[in-house]
Amino acid sequence: MSELIKNREYRINLLREVILDLHKGKSVDEVKERFREIVKDVSHDEVAAMEQALIQEGLPVEETQRLCDVHASVFKDALEKEPEPETIPGHPIHTLKLENQALQELISKEINPRLEALKTAEGDGEFKAAQELKEKMDMLKDIEKHYKKKEELLFPYLEKSGITAPPKVMWGVDDEIRAAVKEAGNLLKDYDPENKTVIVEKVRSAVNRVMEMIFKEEKILFPMALETLTEDEWYEIYKQSPEIGFCLTKPAAEWKPRRVSLEEKQEVIADDRTSGVIRFKTGMLTPGEIELIFNTLPVDITFVDKSDTVKYFSAGKERIFIRTTTVIGRTVQNCHPPVSVHIVEKLLQDFKEGKKDFEEFWLNLQGKMIYIRYFAVRDEKDEYIGTLEVTQDIGGIKALEGEKRLID
Repeated sequence: MSELIKNREYRINLLREVILDLHKGKSVDEVKERFREIVKDVSHDEVAAMEQALIQEGLPVEETQRLCDVHASVFKDALEKEPEPETIPGHPIHTLKLENQALQELISKEINPRLEALKTAEGDGEFKAAQELKEKMDMLKDIEKHYKKKEELLFPYLEKSGITAPPKVMWGVDDEIRAAVKEAGNLLKDYDPENKTVIVEKVRSAVNRVMEMIFKEEKILFPMALETLTEDEWYEIYKQSPEIGFCLTKPAAEWKPRRVSLEEKQEVIADDRTSGVIRFKTGMLTPGEIELIFNTLPVDITFVDKSDTVKYFSAGKERIFIRTTTVIGRTVQNCHPPVSVHIVEKLLQDFKEGKKDFEEFWLNLQGKMIYIRYFAVRDEKDEYIGTLEVTQDIGGIKALEGEKRLID
């Protein structure tokens, strides 16, 4: 085993020399010739390890990103020989590849033919060709959903496994592609015949970069992710993907892994104060963190359960209405003067019967503009769970004017 590890380290060191030579200005052909033997059977994980090692040694991410396409060119022949990973319809990788296929078809069948038509068009036909090309380039902007799923769902799990450099580099290139697609679309929107040559080149460059990224995803990123992520992690990505959306297509089927333990992780693992964590669908917090978060919010919060019992209130530094812990366990009706109890009961009844989900009041109190909101809290079955009161001094908000974009 040690010999295999050393051999792998030796190969990665040689691969590092390939990239460093490129960064020193040597041509792709020169590098390919010198390292023909080592490059011909390189694997995607070795390319990723090489990028990781370079960045850890101090090579700026931006510098690795600058020659990212050159890196792929050097290893292209070897990477193309790697077998396609077997995926199941509905699996996130299967869906991402379907999106890539849709992007390739949009470029090859819709954008490129119209780009060629624009090159030779004249007069009114030229403006029509530009408009048709713009419509197809607008469709290409849907790539934002594809990239967001990579960056916000896939990359975090790779980073948890210690794979940080490839995601940073790829995200940087994604941003460049976004900018290129946007620029090309804007030039077509305000089409100027005098600028036709530049516009054609901008469009061609943008779509070429999209195609190059597809190659890097399918030959490096996706195989690496399939080897790294667990079934539970893939299932979490699958469940969250619809929130971001799908690019030009949709999943081929519903997917559920053979073993799903995520559903078993929703239990509370915490004591009354700070030990352990409480797992939510969107993360996990200790009880101590939850309490600090609620107390830091610039609003006062009070929660009354479905039996009208006060269960909780936040303890911010500057509460608007005084609360003491003796209120916990009391019915909310007993916390109000008799003259206003009927208003409280009417509000709660409307919430319970589903007539309302929200109510609001505002008043001037001791020089402050107080905004009070009530929200009906309902579960996934739309059953009433309780009422949340949110109180806020909005005087400072009402006084805002203009814009503030920088930190003081």
